Amino acid sequence: MRRAFLAPGLLLILVAIGGRYTLDRAGLVDLAWVDLRVIGLLVALAVLILNGAHVRGAPPGREGWLIAALLFFLFQIASALWAPPAARVGPQVLDLVLLGVLLVASHQYTIGDPETVIRFTFQLFFVAAVVYALAAIFISGPGEQGRYSAFGGGPNVFARIEVLGVISAIALFMLTGRKLPLLFIPLFLLATVLSGSRGTLVAGAVVGFAALLKLRHRLSAAGVAAAGVVSLVAVGLIAALAPPEFTDLFQERFVEQTVQEQYLSGRTDIWMAAVRLFADHPIGGAGLDGFYGLIGVNQAVEYPHNYVLAVAAEGGLAGLGLLTVSVLLWTRVVRGGGHRPQLTGLAVASAVFVALSGLFSGDYYDSRLAWIFAAMAAAAALVPTFSESKPLAVVAR
Repeated sequence: MRRAFLAPGLLLILVAIGGRYTLDRAGLVDLAWVDLRVIGLLVALAVLILNGAHVRGAPPGREGWLIAALLFFLFQIASALWAPPAARVGPQVLDLVLLGVLLVASHQYTIGDPETVIRFTFQLFFVAAVVYALAAIFISGPGEQGRYSAFGGGPNVFARIEVLGVISAIALFMLTGRKLPLLFIPLFLLATVLSGSRGTLVAGAVVGFAALLKLRHRLSAAGVAAAGVVSLVAVGLIAALAPPEFTDLFQERFVEQTVQEQYLSGRTDIWMAAVRLFADHPIGGAGLDGFYGLIGVNQAVEYPHNYVLAVAAEGGLAGLGLLTVSVLLWTRVVRGGGHRPQLTGLAVASAVFVALSGLFSGDYYDSRLAWIFAAMAAAAALVPTFSESKPLAVVAR
């Protein structure tokens, strides 16, 4: 079996990380209609087709989660038919179409060679996290709220890339045995804190705690002691190398606003508005972008800042049902790790982290990394290894 081409993976990840990148963000206002996501995906699909001759298929009957996910996206698109007049249907439909293409392309790409694709993906996210962190600290600097981000993106998306950088550093250490990637973890954690994204930190902490809980029987006393030393060193490095704005941001956003004032950036009010919208439209929801069309347009709120509540408010029980079916079928596939427990576990951790982050901020398209890592985890679990897929006589040769 030939190894997967790396070009499609590079393009898919660049599209996923870049987000909604139109040329007006590069200063070309007259070309604001050019969406680089579409161009990038078309090129990636062309290269992926060239690689298609060497792609293995998943075992029959095990791709139900993917079918349910695509039906879920199609239902969301169809719900534009009963969306309110003020809903931004066009951009939302484009987002969902591109999200579906990203999901299918990532799934098919990973199926061909899970080991190469997933390792390459973690390498790319590791490099991206380094570049984003350095750009945020030394080039972009703090925004109007004192929060850091890079390349014109929002602080919450920036923070997700940094935490994925932490997971990628750990993944590269586990897959290659090299300790160098671990030395960058303090930089990633510093950048995450500077983003001011409290939801991302909570999601990362939950996934990290769950990973430690799962691996508790494999941890030795020496390993735990080493991890404690590394953590203390990381905290010391952050305190020593952090810019002066770090202390002010940490004190204001994490201590004063979160602990003392219990301020959640109006999230509770937004979430309750989404719940009331679901109660008013329980079956099919208010339609695509219905939250903005009925509530946000008058209150300057773009979306519910919670993926599940957004689905409930705009898709009702029908949308929630399709999403739940997809998640449950996917869980059956990845449970236990399948043929590659280590790769599957790392991809699952990444998918779950992004999904949990989506409970605090982001719209439908911001969930793309969760769906991509979910596809990679399923492929790693489903596709037999080379030694498993060949007769012993052939392997012996």
